[in-house]
Amino acid sequence: MNGAFDKTGTCRTIPEIQNKIDAGDAVVLTAAELRARMRAGEEIKLEDVDVVTTATRGIMSGTYAVLSFKVSEPDSFVKASKVLLNGVPAVVGPCPNERLGVVDLIVLGTAHSESDAHYGGGHLLREMVEGKTIKVDVITSEGHRFSVETWLSEIPFARLHATRHAFKNYRAFVNPGKESIKTIFHALPFEGEFKEMTFCGCGELNPIENDPKLETIGIGTRVLLNGADGFVTGSGTRSSPDNPNLTGFADLHDMNPEYMGGFSTSAGAEIINTWAVPIPVLHEGMLENILKLDKEIPLKLVDLAGRIPLCEITYGDVWDGTDLTVRYEPEKCLKCKICLVEEACPMGAVYRTEDKKAVHSSSLCFNCGLCISRCRGDTFSANLGSVRCATGGCLRDIKVTLRQSDRARALKAAEELKEKILTGAFRLKEPVEKISWRE
Repeated sequence: MNGAFDKTGTCRTIPEIQNKIDAGDAVVLTAAELRARMRAGEEIKLEDVDVVTTATRGIMSGTYAVLSFKVSEPDSFVKASKVLLNGVPAVVGPCPNERLGVVDLIVLGTAHSESDAHYGGGHLLREMVEGKTIKVDVITSEGHRFSVETWLSEIPFARLHATRHAFKNYRAFVNPGKESIKTIFHALPFEGEFKEMTFCGCGELNPIENDPKLETIGIGTRVLLNGADGFVTGSGTRSSPDNPNLTGFADLHDMNPEYMGGFSTSAGAEIINTWAVPIPVLHEGMLENILKLDKEIPLKLVDLAGRIPLCEITYGDVWDGTDLTVRYEPEKCLKCKICLVEEACPMGAVYRTEDKKAVHSSSLCFNCGLCISRCRGDTFSANLGSVRCATGGCLRDIKVTLRQSDRARALKAAEELKEKILTGAFRLKEPVEKISWRE
């Protein structure tokens, strides 16, 4: 492992570190800044850093929102039996709100619109945060139907909840079979015979990768969830000591739409979220993980169909030397009759003008890179890299065609958290309780 840490046995507390921040004496670095110093050959000691800001952005299916708002005057209907928001079905309840004209709803992040297979809960929640008009269709318990329009500013209670977020990194996928497979791990049917690879995870930027023992991340830890102040509430579903993830919540009203969104896969719409988490460096032992580079963090390459491990690579294999953002050069557009990029883009970030020229929305772009393999010209370009894997008796070079984590915006989220800490807009707090698992 590059870098070094001292062996003095010095320990610090979170309140002590916050006091240093208040006094203007603390060193706060993003995970990327710290690794850049290491790669430059700098020796990192405990006194060189007080807080590391980490972040991850990617598809996080375990998401739901709880909404409560008025849809009609009191006593105009008994209860709502079905509600659609922009065509996305919501779970009505748990409170019946009898005759109040108010609905309590749970919207799943992976719920699909009844009229548009490419639109889901993730798209809806981003549009709400963007301030767009939302159409609400209500079917009452008496069988009556009516529609109203609303906006997030008119919804007094709107919270986003995570049931399984920020995994300590994830997986890389290939399809060894001959037939393509529709899957949430690709925006198109996943080609077989090892022709392509997709992966998830932000590697050395990942919050839990920097604190795998969850020494500072616990119940009650303050975080930024999609740019809004939020809190960790515990471990998530499928969480384990070897591969933990988190639950948490934050208020939708305070979120930044740039960090959210829907992502269309060949198996339906998915949802994107962004976490930024501070890691106070309490003792020298924590530096062992904080100083790990991508090339030291394992990434399992698995068979998409059965999740069977095929070989082990590292996050260095998929991030080192690659481009984090996609380059868009409109002057190179061939104005194809059918734009394959427009058809394939999982974010709807590419559309065409009347003269057939492709237009790219940088605010919507997830930097997944799928456009690179779909564009017939060079309008979209980026080095996504490839990996070498010995499997099935062959040494294979497999190209990355799609990334389901956006490292560029994870870097931005970590920078924003650093700035908030230094300006006092975000204060470090000790967890109420450590996170534990039921075996």
